[in-house]
Formats: sequence, structure tokens, C-alpha cells
Amino acid sequence: MRSRVWGGTAVVVLGGLLAAGCGSGVKDASDGGSGKAASGGYPVSVTDCMGAKTTFSEAPKKIVTSNASSLELLLRLGAGDKVIGTGFPPGKGALPGALDAQAQKVDVLGKGVIPKEKLLGSGADLYIDTFAAMGGMGGGGMGDAPTEEEFKAAGIKHIYLKSTACAAQRKGPVTDLSAVEADITSLGAVTGTSARAKELVAGMKEKVDAVRKAVGGTPEGKRPTYFFFDYEAGTKQPTVICNRQVANAVITLAGARNVFADCDGDRKQVGWEDVIAKNPDWIQLGIRNRGSAAANRKAFDEAQQWLESNPATKGLTAVKEGHFLRIGSEQTTIAGVENAETVEAIAKALYPGKVG
Repeated sequence: MRSRVWGGTAVVVLGGLLAAGCGSGVKDASDGGSGKAASGGYPVSVTDCMGAKTTFSEAPKKIVTSNASSLELLLRLGAGDKVIGTGFPPGKGALPGALDAQAQKVDVLGKGVIPKEKLLGSGADLYIDTFAAMGGMGGGGMGDAPTEEEFKAAGIKHIYLKSTACAAQRKGPVTDLSAVEADITSLGAVTGTSARAKELVAGMKEKVDAVRKAVGGTPEGKRPTYFFFDYEAGTKQPTVICNRQVANAVITLAGARNVFADCDGDRKQVGWEDVIAKNPDWIQLGIRNRGSAAANRKAFDEAQQWLESNPATKGLTAVKEGHFLRIGSEQTTIAGVENAETVEAIAKALYPGKVG
């Protein structure tokens, strides 16, 4: 943690998007990063990937989310009643239990990226952005994104889920879930749900710590190699998970070795010859939730059959030995509470009898 000063106000900048003030009457909403989150401590300041600050004097009342990941976090935090719209909505059945019913009631402002005019005219006072490409950071955003001046003119504060949005700009590999946990803590502070955020983070840490205790001591050379097969991205040219993506942390924490961990960035397209050269021990079938167990099973079957029948992949060790994992893409590649559950699920498959 490091201190900075903006306009004479001392603030504490955490690893996620939260920056809670220590001076000028601004409460430290995360208790110095100790996890003892204050409840309802305003003003709260948050930063983007470049350190620009946004301050909240009270909890937002009308929130729009860019996609399902930020929507899900708000639902889990108990702030779902403040969400008035979303882009990239979760498919029916994509979220567990009661969260799914709540998510389906949220207005869909865009099946993909929310159109600029619709976002600016939504009446929101906060937009939570999960997308990786940010203006001035090697990309102009996804779609025709509003400028910060346009957000301001519309009365909309604009913040990012930094664990996802800033992934490609990280200086080193992502090997733990600290950035995800910081985002949860930050959103809890912004929405006045810090107590719930603390519970969610504690639950994640408990799961991951149990896996680390069980398999964390496995020497690097004896850890199984692992390939996330993004079937949804197409089979002509595979899109692989690089070391800045949250899935790299999930795979690493589970005691496996991401075969493309030598790739700096979040994702990259490679050739099948590159996958063959890696010859992974295990392959996760990357399927997005189709809305029902039967539809999911069919999609997993299709992905597996493609690998088993394609001349370029049928000779891979994982394919010949039937070492496939059927774990959803969302909970692996999108920052959220279920990342910890995926760590546990992968570890159970790769180290039978050692975990849980």
C-alpha cells in the first residue's frame, strides 16, 4: 500500500479500485487494508488504472453495469436493487440460485456493449465498467464509449473493475485473487455494503487457503500442465489465456501450470501447433452457461468431441487420457466470487483425495 496526495487530501491507494481517505474527514473504508471494513464511511474515493480519482459523498442510487460480472458482484453484495440496467446480460441460469432470478429482472440496455446514447440517457448516477480497453491505455474502449466529459455532463460517475479492466496493463503475472478481492471490498465501500463485502472476501480466502494448504507445496515441476480451451472463441485459431488474465491466477492457485503462462497480456491468439507443442496434461472445456444443465452438457460434449476428432488435437496427452474438466468459462475468466470455487474444483480434479 502507498500514500498519495490529491488536492491536499491524503488517501490510501489499495490494490483494487478503492482509495479511501485518511484525512480531511474522509474515512478509511477498508481500515488500512486489514479487511476490517467500515460500514457507510463516506466520502469514499476510487481510482482507475491510471490513478485518476472519483469520489463518492454517498452511496449511488441508480447503477448501470457494463456486463454480467459487475452485475453479479452487486447482487452478491446486496446492492442489486440499485441496478437499473446492464449490458452483456447473464444468460438465464448463468448465476446460481436466487441471483439468477434477480439478474433476469434487470433491464437489458444492450445485449453487447451498451449504445453510447442509451448509456448517457439512462438516468444512472454510476456506471461500473469491466472492459479491458480504456481510453488512453492502448485502446479506445469497447464500442463507441462515452468520453469522461460526456459521463460528467450526464451526471454519471464512471469506475472500473480493476481486476479485469487493468489486467493487460499489469507489470507482472496475476497469480492470486487479491485484485478481485480488492474490487469486492471497493464496491462494498462505494455502495455502503462493506460488511457483506468482508464476508464474501473471507469466504473466498477460506476456500483458496484450504487448497493452498493441500496442494500448494507441490514442486513446480510436478504440477500438471493445464490448457483452457476457449471453445466459444472459435476453433480455427485458438485464443489462449495469458498470465495477466484472472484465469491464470485460478489455474495457478489450483496447483496447475497454465501452459501459456509465458504469454504477457490477458489473451492471445496462437496456432494449434503451439498448443500441440505444449501438450497439456489437462484441458478445461471453456463453455459459457447456456441456461440449463442439458444445454450445458451438450455444449461440453461438442467441445470435447471436437478435440477428440480433430487431427491436430486428438493426439494430445490430455485428450488421449480423457483429462477434461467441465467448468464454466465465466467463473474462470471473469473476476468474481466464484473464482475461488473454481480454484477448488480444479484442484479436486487434478489432486483427487487431497482437496476437500
